Amino acid sequence: MPVSIVAAVADTSSTPRWRGVLLAAAVALFGVAQSERAAAEPNADRARIQAAVDGLDGLAQRTLADFGLPGMAVAVVHEGKTVFARGYGLRELGKPGKVDADTVFQIASLSKSLAASVVAQQVGEGVLTWETPVARHLSWFTLSDPWVGTHATIGDLFSHRSGLPDHAGDDLELLGFSRREILERLAQLPLNAYRDSYAYTNFGLTTAAEAVAVAAGTDWESLSEQAIYAPLGMTRTSSRFKDYLARDNRASGHAYADGAFRDLQRRRPDAQAPAGGVSSTAHDMARWMAMVLANGRHEGKTVIEDTALLPALSPQVVSGRSDSADRLPSFYGFGTGVGVSGDGSVMLSHSGMFVLGTGTNYMMSPAHGLGIVVLSNGAGVGAVEAVSAEFMDLAINGEVTRDWAGGYRGVFEAQALNAPAGRTVGKTPPADAEASAPLSDLVGRYASAYFGEAQVDLVEGALVLMLGPDRQTFELTHWSGNSFVFPVFNEERPYGSRSTVTFDLADKTAAMQVEFLNDNGLGSFTRAAR
Repeated sequence: MPVSIVAAVADTSSTPRWRGVLLAAAVALFGVAQSERAAAEPNADRARIQAAVDGLDGLAQRTLADFGLPGMAVAVVHEGKTVFARGYGLRELGKPGKVDADTVFQIASLSKSLAASVVAQQVGEGVLTWETPVARHLSWFTLSDPWVGTHATIGDLFSHRSGLPDHAGDDLELLGFSRREILERLAQLPLNAYRDSYAYTNFGLTTAAEAVAVAAGTDWESLSEQAIYAPLGMTRTSSRFKDYLARDNRASGHAYADGAFRDLQRRRPDAQAPAGGVSSTAHDMARWMAMVLANGRHEGKTVIEDTALLPALSPQVVSGRSDSADRLPSFYGFGTGVGVSGDGSVMLSHSGMFVLGTGTNYMMSPAHGLGIVVLSNGAGVGAVEAVSAEFMDLAINGEVTRDWAGGYRGVFEAQALNAPAGRTVGKTPPADAEASAPLSDLVGRYASAYFGEAQVDLVEGALVLMLGPDRQTFELTHWSGNSFVFPVFNEERPYGSRSTVTFDLADKTAAMQVEFLNDNGLGSFTRAAR
């Protein structure tokens, strides 16, 4: 097999925090147009696909058991029809409710591909174009380079080529800031090269989606319903978290902690709804895939003009450079990974992951009119990607050419996507720890232009740190000198993580640096005068 269906996982930032969303894209467009090949041997093509469908139930059950997933739902579309749709396992561990093809899952970053369809629909209606500058509809929007802020387009932000750093704004969401507050504060972040760099940004894409909603004269959640969900009959799909909570047949998320899946905390992604806040079902996602594979048509009607949809499904930026001469780079379109399958035909794909309990993936082969979606209620461990890749391998190549489950498990483990983060994790305080300054000297109100106010109080002899609009509270434990530690568990810091906070009392101006907020170098707070 000269080129793998999914060659790399494109979330390889060297920063220690977990990146909340996972993109499983392939390598670059390669080989001859496969539509002619498929037309030349339609019977053989259908036979391979049918054999893959026939074996999918066993593959899904085996994967569920091998990875220990709580539950999973799978759907396949071929030539415009849903040919497979089943659920496996439980909606919530310890409870009897079983997963079926209508169980609602949080789909994480598959939301980006749906959002791109919403934008494409608006482009086809003439509301705006992929080249429309975001600032044209969001007068308040800017970036640290005002020229880039003025010129960055809808397409720039949907392809992650605006120059914003990796996962810009996610740290603000963790602390409870609203969507508008987060988007306004993006202007404080340093930029990479405009249109000559790729960095995955939930809130960059969300900014573009907000601009589209303003241009359409409504809010994003309503626009998504009007443009895509309702026309396709996706009756159990929503971009609102409250709708997900209201579903009776709903899968609860499970984090991967201490080697097992555990129901620990809910992920509330409304702030980044266009990028990660959609909930849906296997049946509904099959309807969406069928529309995409039909070039924007559904039941004989045009939902999206094909000329508006095609740019989203075409390479717009190099998302991963080649690391050797025998490996192609990976590409990203608008909200969609664009790569190549084993026979050289185009493969469209995306994955999603919440460390708090979601792993999702789809793969689509336009040349074969074939798509598969896999939704799970367990944090990403490579399971959903393995199901999609093995199915597509068998359907397109007629055989399974590699150990997909082992390969993906290894990739996820190597990147430590569910491993505790923090420089003191696994360590104990030094035996010769230095004493801190008097704790009362560290108390006060601190401020950061990016993160806002923080409060340090002394409660029953211990320091307590409060962060963000939600006033998230952390009890600090002395480490050494003026360094303290505290446990942290959120979407970017897996279970068991620990953060350090270090105080500096030099020059009569107290400051503190919070480790888990310092990935972009903005985790320092200065104390207000007392």
